[in-house]
Amino acid sequence: MLAAIIICLLVFFLWTIINSMFLPSLPKEAKLNAYPLISVLVPMRNEMRNAQAFIHNIQQLTYPNMEVIVLDDQSTDLTKSILHKAIGLDRRFRMISGKPLPVGWVGKVHACDQLQKLANGDYLLFIDADVRLQPQTIEKSLMLLQTKRAKLLSGFPSFEVPTLLSKLLVPMQHFVVMLHLPIALANWTITPATTAVNGAFMFFEHAAYRKMGTHRAVHSSLVEDVHIARKMKEQGYRVLLANITKNVSCRMYATNGETWEGFLKNIFVGVGRSIPIVIFLTIFYSVFYILPMFLLVYGVVTFQPLYVLPYVILTLQKAFVDWKSNQQLYISCLMPLSATALVAVLWGSTWKAWRKQPYNWKGRNYL
Repeated sequence: MLAAIIICLLVFFLWTIINSMFLPSLPKEAKLNAYPLISVLVPMRNEMRNAQAFIHNIQQLTYPNMEVIVLDDQSTDLTKSILHKAIGLDRRFRMISGKPLPVGWVGKVHACDQLQKLANGDYLLFIDADVRLQPQTIEKSLMLLQTKRAKLLSGFPSFEVPTLLSKLLVPMQHFVVMLHLPIALANWTITPATTAVNGAFMFFEHAAYRKMGTHRAVHSSLVEDVHIARKMKEQGYRVLLANITKNVSCRMYATNGETWEGFLKNIFVGVGRSIPIVIFLTIFYSVFYILPMFLLVYGVVTFQPLYVLPYVILTLQKAFVDWKSNQQLYISCLMPLSATALVAVLWGSTWKAWRKQPYNWKGRNYL
């Protein structure tokens, strides 16, 4: 069994390296012949922690032709007043107040739907309030989108991870993509099943987005980003997943509790509410990424180096992913704990769904 685990881990490591080669990065420099109007669309609910820093970050972008529309989605904190003060007299910005959430809609999806109705741009950039962009991010994104002839560009940011649970779980998004997603198929075919995007950074050609049906087409989805991308492919449009980590960063969660609740809300829905997939992932990660932690201890105690090898291989695999995604490399040493946390939150999310208990996020409940 030990030999089989070692061989499989070596295969997974090699596959991860090869698979990552099909993930294009944003260009180092952007040379555009024209600067079409771009609408930056930002839903905010209870984002007083991020509002001011976000506005200041957007104000330092170098793209010369953009409008920024921020929607305060019925916030119960000081988000709205902070936005007013931060925006000041900057005419590129417009702040609107969101309407009450209709029955059957997910909050963020409803906010994005209201935003898109006001957008005038040839391209739309939907981003979250916890995202921070490097000055030339829009130019580089537009250049890559046009060069690859795609209609939607997305990517997973470099994640700031201030707490233990966020260190364990949040960077695993990059790992899951590079290990489980056939990136070549995702980026060079219009097969809906092979699709991965991140809702924190969604860059659309406006006309294609409208033809797809806008956010209204996925109004009840908790993983609207993936469902939108699939609908784009169903329309025959190319969807491009890119490595944006040198240009886009994000602090998704500030506390361990937020991290748990955030993953709890999305992960079971993200695997299609499929119990067989939950069971498969549990066995897969238990055998290949949790068991090696115990083999490591056994190998050290009994002075048998071969038992240490699985942990070394999986750590190198995780370190490669963390290096490619601009994460801190020491986190890779915690991979068995990351896998344990992933399995735990997967089953926690599954249990809530089975019990028909609502997922709570920012004061709203979703089934």
